[in-house]
Amino acid sequence: MKHAVGISLGSSKRDKSVKVNLNGQEILVERIGADGDVEKARQMYLDLDGKVDAFGVGGVDLYLRLDGREYPLHAALKLVSAVRQTPLCDGRGLKHTLERRVFQLTKSQLGDIRFKQAFIPVAADRLGLAEAVAEVSKRTVFGDLMVALGVPLPIYGIPAFKRVARIMLPIVSHFPMSMIFYGSDGAEHEPKYVKYFEESDLIAGDFLFMRKYMPKNLAGKTIVTNTTTEENIELLKERGVKRVITTTPRYDGRSFGTNTTEAMLTAYAGRGRRLTDDELNGLIDELGLKPTVIEF
Repeated sequence: MKHAVGISLGSSKRDKSVKVNLNGQEILVERIGADGDVEKARQMYLDLDGKVDAFGVGGVDLYLRLDGREYPLHAALKLVSAVRQTPLCDGRGLKHTLERRVFQLTKSQLGDIRFKQAFIPVAADRLGLAEAVAEVSKRTVFGDLMVALGVPLPIYGIPAFKRVARIMLPIVSHFPMSMIFYGSDGAEHEPKYVKYFEESDLIAGDFLFMRKYMPKNLAGKTIVTNTTTEENIELLKERGVKRVITTTPRYDGRSFGTNTTEAMLTAYAGRGRRLTDDELNGLIDELGLKPTVIEF
């Protein structure tokens, strides 16, 4: 049996293990949290290197991609620098393939869906999703400066976002781990930047960033997100959400992060390396991989 393991700096409370059957091939897919302990995560990578078919790197990104250029996050790369054999997948491949195609792949269920305004709390790590969202939204608001850096300035539209990103990403590349680790147990903070949540009928991005500041009332909204447990989905339902789209498929009530899902596909392919975007798109089509749509 192939074995894909996502090692996350996030909470072990979100751990999950399932067996997934892909075209008759069974793959054990696991997510293991290190509860913010960098040394513990580093040791897990060392202990499992060469013993599993693919690693998912969770809680941090190894690279951030913008228009064909990849910016290394040096603190995250240091975390996995001792890995020699097992392919490392931080999910950026699926963020530019599966997430980029989220509305195309759900068209049979949703039709040509359109929104007045979309709010993306943090888009720097998932430009593919941001571009997909901008194509179906009259207006797109990016919260990267607010949510990630605490600078109270929204960014409007993809062109403006890319201008800011070109300036910021070379700086972010050298941030310490304390500034790039985004995982947690998903505990709520006080609602913040409520105006942008309330004015938007579409909210998209990583669930942990979203949950950090989302308001109590999300009535009628569509959420496009990922890395959700059954409890997370129930919370969104309680807040009045109309629809949740998880960009990766759900297995046994859980949508794994793009990193672990990409590790699953890498294990399935068996090439002993990360897959290219073209290879990932081919597997998405071959396996019929689709986002999951949940209507309330």
